[in-house]
Amino acid sequence: MFLIAVSFIYIIFTSVNFGFVYSKFIALKKSDLIVNSILGLFAVTILASIWAIFGRINYEFHLVLFLLNALIVYCYTSEIKSNYIQFYSEFKAVNRYLKFFLIATVVLIIAQAATAPYILDNESYYIQTVKWLNEYGFVKGLANLHLFLGQQSGWHITQSVFSFSFLYNEFNDLSAFCLILGNAYAVLRLHNYFENKNKNYLIFGLLPIFNILFFQFISAPSPDLPLYIFTFFLFFIFLENNAKMTVGFFNLITTLVLYMLFIKNTTVVLILLPLLILATNFKVLAPKLGRISSVAILVLSLFILKNTIVTGTPIFPTSVSYFKTFDYTVPSKIVSVYYEELKTYGFYLTSEEYKSMNAMQLFIRWLTMPKLNGLFNKMALLLLLICPVLIFRFYKKSTYGFLYLLMLLQLILLLMTSPQYRFHLNFVLFFSVACAAIVLNKQNKLVIPILFGSAIFSAFILLVPIDLSLFSKNKFLLNTSTFNIENAIIPHKKTKLTTAFETQTIGNLKYNSPISNDFFWASGDGDLPAVNKPQIEYYAYWLKIIPQLRTDDLKDGFYAKDISEQ
Repeated sequence: MFLIAVSFIYIIFTSVNFGFVYSKFIALKKSDLIVNSILGLFAVTILASIWAIFGRINYEFHLVLFLLNALIVYCYTSEIKSNYIQFYSEFKAVNRYLKFFLIATVVLIIAQAATAPYILDNESYYIQTVKWLNEYGFVKGLANLHLFLGQQSGWHITQSVFSFSFLYNEFNDLSAFCLILGNAYAVLRLHNYFENKNKNYLIFGLLPIFNILFFQFISAPSPDLPLYIFTFFLFFIFLENNAKMTVGFFNLITTLVLYMLFIKNTTVVLILLPLLILATNFKVLAPKLGRISSVAILVLSLFILKNTIVTGTPIFPTSVSYFKTFDYTVPSKIVSVYYEELKTYGFYLTSEEYKSMNAMQLFIRWLTMPKLNGLFNKMALLLLLICPVLIFRFYKKSTYGFLYLLMLLQLILLLMTSPQYRFHLNFVLFFSVACAAIVLNKQNKLVIPILFGSAIFSAFILLVPIDLSLFSKNKFLLNTSTFNIENAIIPHKKTKLTTAFETQTIGNLKYNSPISNDFFWASGDGDLPAVNKPQIEYYAYWLKIIPQLRTDDLKDGFYAKDISEQ
């Protein structure tokens, strides 16, 4: 816990500095410490993405980051200091119950971050993605070694900056820092709500009731967690400022959307939000689009460039390439298999079962799925049915109606691709508390007890192992990660795999494979390059493809060798 807390102090210092400069660049005249921190994470991510094209994100990058930090503080000492003073003043004004709740929640979040990672994807590609970035930067054809490494989420790029791998190898907790920002902002907005009775503030203030769910994401850099938190920021800023939109708030909203897209392209429907704002405020915004347009072009260019380097195609995962195909481009038959599995996995069906069912049968299958999948799917459908009535009766129809439309489009898009509940959970969470806020607005004395109840239950599952068989059939996800006293100073290792690794050879490739595990995609915290032997054998046997080094240097990457003639 202690080491994580120390790292978070540096992260808040750096992110606020860079966020302050970025907020000035986008003409955001009114910002606070927490919003600046998010903007700073975005700015550092973009800087690191440019750096990773040419080299590793290691101590060399941090030397530059340190010098930039020093320069920013030297130039804007008093203005940055006022950000901290403003936050302290706002926190000081909060009632003692909310103060205690926030302090206790921050302690619980850091304690949860110090436990063993729960998310299975951490063992398949989170750890390895960050390691490749720390040791080599973007690597050509890396997806040929392990297809999931082609995703290169913007959140993993951010994590690679703040993993401090050259100092300590076990930091993997940036999502916990993000959750702290969300909870702190929620408490401040809840304080405002008790004064102004604005339901928008209450909706954000209710975010911490989902900590019970969020806690299982924060001991690993899950790209889903920041999307859930940033969605609340995005919608709150839109709802509060849409009636009188300024250039600064438009640029802020656009930045949040760009960051979320850079983290995960499943949020593509959110592009419609800044486009709507631009269309309805064109005369005011059009003359001052230069700066945010340059940011958007830069982010799009980096998105295409990182995908091109790592996979050989501008958008991952697709087989769409340029006129020229690179020697390290991921073969189309691998991408086809991936797409096939992606569609069927969302319904928990075999390929044959999926092909035999029509659209209505697939929808019923999606709706009646067991355990947590079925629960959130039913919640999504229920919200689609009841929200129009509630919006018409209790909320501003134009703004909330548009957000509802985004939720509908997101769900349709996912039903056509991969209907995993976590890809539309940000909308489910937001509209769930929007519904709850209608009741709690009239019974606001219940708000603080509900928050404390959520905190108590979060503490309980942090300290007591819980059997999750009621919520999941995945044998790797049946037990929560609990806190041990030895993690009070030093956090748990960033992997929960206990197996050793052995060196395997195929062609000119030597790789490290876990000796004992039954998780097909597992690579854990193995030394680079790490990939599971059964995965290599599967592709070799069924697709007649094996990964090979392009040269003797790992930095030069991998290509997929066709062995069909052998």
